[in-house]
Amino acid sequence: MGACLAMACIVRGRGKARVRRERGETNRTRARGRGTHPRTNEGRKDQVAQGEKETLVGRISRDKLHKRRSTGGKQNKWRKKRKYELGRTPAMTKLSSNVTVRRLRVRGGNYKFRALRLDAGNFSWPTEAVTRKTRVLNVVYNASNNELVRTQTLVKNCVVEIDAAPFRQWYEAHYGVAVGLKKRGAAAEETKEDTKRSNHAQRKIEARQAKRHLDPALEDQFATGRLYACVASRPGQCGRCDGYILEGKELEFYLKKMQKKKGKSTA
Repeated sequence: MGACLAMACIVRGRGKARVRRERGETNRTRARGRGTHPRTNEGRKDQVAQGEKETLVGRISRDKLHKRRSTGGKQNKWRKKRKYELGRTPAMTKLSSNVTVRRLRVRGGNYKFRALRLDAGNFSWPTEAVTRKTRVLNVVYNASNNELVRTQTLVKNCVVEIDAAPFRQWYEAHYGVAVGLKKRGAAAEETKEDTKRSNHAQRKIEARQAKRHLDPALEDQFATGRLYACVASRPGQCGRCDGYILEGKELEFYLKKMQKKKGKSTA
């Protein structure tokens, strides 16, 4: 029947190639039977469905075959890519109140937690050995890229501003001293809470006050209600934004960096 149709078409003036195109055949599909032409919509959908995994995964690779040797010479690609060498698109976790964390299955049946949007985390105060959950207010510095500061992207080792209220409340309860008061004149007066305590609790707080030392830079930050902190976790891998409060030499270093960046932006 097909041969008769082809002969009739040729007699009418249409060639064999045109007949094959209309029937959706190619040289490869003709050899194994009628099939869908890859240029048609159906063929394109099938190709996308079959190659979707390869398209999403195959673009980013962590292999060394495509790189040069340490001597500068090129390497021949003697094998194809492997599943364990795949790379995934970065999470680019944003600072937002609409918290979103996705669960991702990875190699070995394990799971990673891809944080897309976060607004809070657990931050520790190293010198006081205390940790509190607090809100992340702003991204202020990133050593790798200023664009991540502009887009408010949370990554490991970026410097953020956090809410100082949980730490101020703990400090006042632990030492019986109010911090974060705005300075009046030359110095700020330390005020004790007017609460009734037992003799034992009062002696305990007085013993703590004897060893108390608060960094002046931290005290100034308590007055503003915001503390500088560094993110120590990887939000795109564990789904959390945890870190520690900056103090001492590290705080001085980042304050100089941020001041230098402000000077460049104003100039």
